[in-house]
Amino acid sequence: MTDNTPRPQRGRHFSMLRGFHLADWFTLANALCGTWAVFSAMRFLQYGDPVDLMLGMSLIPLAFVFDALDGRIARWRKVASTLGRELDSLSDVISFGVAPAAIGYACGMQGGWDWLVLGYFVACGVSRLARYNVTAELLAGDEGKVKYFEGTPIPTSMFIVLGLAVLAWQGRLGDALWLGEWQVGPATLHPLSLVYALSGTLMISRTLRIPKP
Repeated sequence: MTDNTPRPQRGRHFSMLRGFHLADWFTLANALCGTWAVFSAMRFLQYGDPVDLMLGMSLIPLAFVFDALDGRIARWRKVASTLGRELDSLSDVISFGVAPAAIGYACGMQGGWDWLVLGYFVACGVSRLARYNVTAELLAGDEGKVKYFEGTPIPTSMFIVLGLAVLAWQGRLGDALWLGEWQVGPATLHPLSLVYALSGTLMISRTLRIPKP
């Protein structure tokens, strides 16, 4: 009798990785920086060592460097793909959406209203990237290049993290967080968390147009 059982092809599991371009590896480095930043924030909450928190904060600017390089490399090599665009968006959600929110939580924004604000920020970031992916072709000119952003790009959340790094350096975390905390109804709000709300709102703005370099 003939055995007709399908047999896996050698190397098939690595076919997707073989299809990656050089720029895609820089995009993955961006995602790894964001993931490790989340881990660092969790480790700070677990052990209370400020070094862990500062390490996580330093990974966000590094993620920004990789995010900038992947685009430059793609243009230099004249290689663009749908896979690369999706990888870039997913990486940005981690590094400039989830990671900054996790760092804000680790810094002391742990009240009930803070949860809502940080969640709103991440949702705005996800929505902004999804809208960009859908409308990029419509916004592109005759040269096929998007000339402006609708709303602020999600990597601008890096500036929130840099501000929190200054507070962490000064030891103003937790109860000592700048502007303190307010009891609003049944839950607590740290007014500083409203910076995240502002950032998220600017990201999903349709009227704010920023020239794209």
